[in-house]
Amino acid sequence: MQRGEMDVWKCLVEGVGAGMLYGYRAHGPHLPANGLRFNARKLLLDPYAKAVFGLPDGTEDMTGKEGPDSGKGMIDNGATALKSVVIDDTFDWEGDELPRIPWSESVMYEVHVKGFTKLHPKVPKALRGTYAGMADPAVIEYLKALGITAVQLLPVHQHMDDGWLVSKGLTNYWGYNTAAFNAPHNTYAVSTDPQSQVNEFKAMVKAYHRAGLEVILDVVYNHTAEGDENGPVVMFRGLDNVSYYSHHSTAQGLYYLNYTGCGNTVASYEAPALKLILDSLRYWVEVMHVDGFRFDLGVTVGRDRDGFRSDSIFFMALRQDPVLAQVKLIAEPWDLGPDGYRVGGFPEPWRELNGKFRDTVRRFWRGDGSVVPEFAKRLCGSDDLYGWKGPLSTINMITSHDGFTLRDLSTYVQKHNLANGEDNRDGDNDNHSINHGVEGETNDARINVLRERHRRNMMATMFLAQGVPFITSGDERARTQKGNNNAYCQDNELSWIDWTPATISNRFLVFTQQLAALRTRFPVLRRKTFFDGHADPVTQEHDITWLSENGGNMSRTEWYQHRRTLLGAMLSGDGARLVILFNNDAHAAPFVLPKGRWKTLFDTATNDGFAKSEQIVSGTYKLEAHAVVCLEGC
Repeated sequence: MQRGEMDVWKCLVEGVGAGMLYGYRAHGPHLPANGLRFNARKLLLDPYAKAVFGLPDGTEDMTGKEGPDSGKGMIDNGATALKSVVIDDTFDWEGDELPRIPWSESVMYEVHVKGFTKLHPKVPKALRGTYAGMADPAVIEYLKALGITAVQLLPVHQHMDDGWLVSKGLTNYWGYNTAAFNAPHNTYAVSTDPQSQVNEFKAMVKAYHRAGLEVILDVVYNHTAEGDENGPVVMFRGLDNVSYYSHHSTAQGLYYLNYTGCGNTVASYEAPALKLILDSLRYWVEVMHVDGFRFDLGVTVGRDRDGFRSDSIFFMALRQDPVLAQVKLIAEPWDLGPDGYRVGGFPEPWRELNGKFRDTVRRFWRGDGSVVPEFAKRLCGSDDLYGWKGPLSTINMITSHDGFTLRDLSTYVQKHNLANGEDNRDGDNDNHSINHGVEGETNDARINVLRERHRRNMMATMFLAQGVPFITSGDERARTQKGNNNAYCQDNELSWIDWTPATISNRFLVFTQQLAALRTRFPVLRRKTFFDGHADPVTQEHDITWLSENGGNMSRTEWYQHRRTLLGAMLSGDGARLVILFNNDAHAAPFVLPKGRWKTLFDTATNDGFAKSEQIVSGTYKLEAHAVVCLEGC
C-alpha cells in the first residue's frame, strides 16, 4: 500500500469482487510507552468492512500484549482471525423511503434481535433469533398492534464475545463490544454467506418501513472490542492506536483513558475516528436505510480533549451534515468519565434518555417522601432540563435493557446476578425498586395484586407524561429476569422473550395497547410546547391546573409536604379536558373533582385498568390505594 496525504494508505487490487475475504497487516514499531502497538503477525479487520466472516469470539491468538516477539503476540493468527468481506451494495429497495414519523407521534420499543424471536411460536424455527425472524409478519403484526412506531435494536454492529466470557461459557449477549462499525452482526443472520447477511438486514428494514415502522440502531462508537492494554489486536490498535484512542500520559508511558468502563475510549475528536464515525452513520442511513441512532454512552462521543461540550467537534460535524441532521438522534446522556452525568446537556436536535424521569417515577411509586414536586416536573416534560428545547426532547423510560425489568421492579429489592459469575458484584445497587413484602416470586394473592397494580401505575405514568414513551421489549408481557439487573452475558431463556400465554401477561399487554391508543387519541398528552399555565382566551381554561384532594388548587404548603401521597392535574387543549389522579399511598382517599361530569377512561386499581363500559362520575371520586385514574370531561 502507498501512503498519501492525511495518512491515508491505498492500493488497487485487480479482480476483486463481492464475497472476497481480505484483511490488513500493519508493520511498524511496537513501543507501547509511546502508544505504538503495531504487530504484523495479527491480521486486522478493515474499520470500514461491510461484513465480517468468522466466529466473533476473543480467541487467545488475537492477544498482542507481549508484542510481536514474545508470548501470544508471536502467534500468526491469519488463519483464524476475523476477515473483512467485499460486499455488493446493490439491493432492490422497491421505492423504500424513511417513514419520518414526527417525535410527537413516536413511541419507542427497545428490542434484542435474537432474544425477541428466539422462542416465538409463530416464527418458523429456522428464522428465530435472526433479522429474517424480526421481519416475520407475525412479529410486525404484534408490534403494530402494540402501538409502537419505532423499534430500537440493541447493537447490531459486528461485535465480539470477550475471551474471558467465552471461557466461562457465557457471551456478550447485548453486543456492546463493537469490532466493525459498518457490518451487521453475522450470527444474527440465517445465512452464513456475508452478502446474504447484509441483504437480510436490508430486507428486515424494508419490511418495517412497509409497515410504517422506523428502525433505530443502538450504536457503540465510544469504545471497541479491543479493550484495555491486555486486550486483543483486531483493528484500531494495530492500524493507528494513537489516532483512534484517547490516552493519558503516565511515568510508564501512554495508557488508555477508560471513560466507558470497557478498557478504552475512542477519540471522536481526532480526525480519523471522527471521519469513521460520520462515514459509518451515513452508510447506515444511505445504504442500509435506518431511521436514526441511539448513542451508547453519548457523553463519551461528545467529549473533546478537555471534556464534554455541547458544541464539541462531533456535535458540530453532525449538525451540519445534510444526511445525519435529518434522522433521529438519541443520547444515553452519561458515561463513567469526569462530570459524566449530562442529562439535559445535549444540543438540538438531540433527544435524551431521561434517567431523572426513570428514577423519579420509580421513587414516587415506591412511596418515597418529598418526591411530588419533581414527579410533577417529569410529568410535564422536564422543563428544568429541556426548557429551551421543548417536552419532546425527553425520552421517558421506566426501564431499559440495562437493569431490572418492569416486573422485577415490583418483585425484587436486591439484585440477583449470581449467574453472571461475578459473585453478584456487577450491576447497579440502587434500583428504587420494591418487593411488596416478599423477595422474589410468590403465591401470595394479595402481594401479586399489588405488584400488578404497581406495574400498571408505572406504565400509565409513562404514557401520560409529556415526552416520548420508551418501552423495553417484554415489559408489556410482564417479563422477568428473576432479579438479574445486568443480564448482558445471559444468552438464554433468562433474556429471551417468553411468548407463553398467561393471564397476567395477556392482561398487561392489552392494558399497554390501550395506553398507546389513548396517547394517540389525545394530542394534549403529546404537546410540542411546555405547559405555561395560561388560560385559553375562548374557554378560559388553563392548559394545566394542579389539583388538591379538597377540590382546590395545590397550595405551596401542600406541594412540599414530605408525606404527600396524592396529586391531581387537569389538562386542557385541542378540545379535550382530562383529569389525572395519582395516589401512591397504601390507603384509599376521596378526591374532589373539578365541576362537571367526567367519564372514567381507566383506573389502575381494577385488574383490567380500562373500564369495559363508560362510568360517568362527578363530585368526589374514591381514589383507591396505589392507583392512577384518568378521566375525560363530558
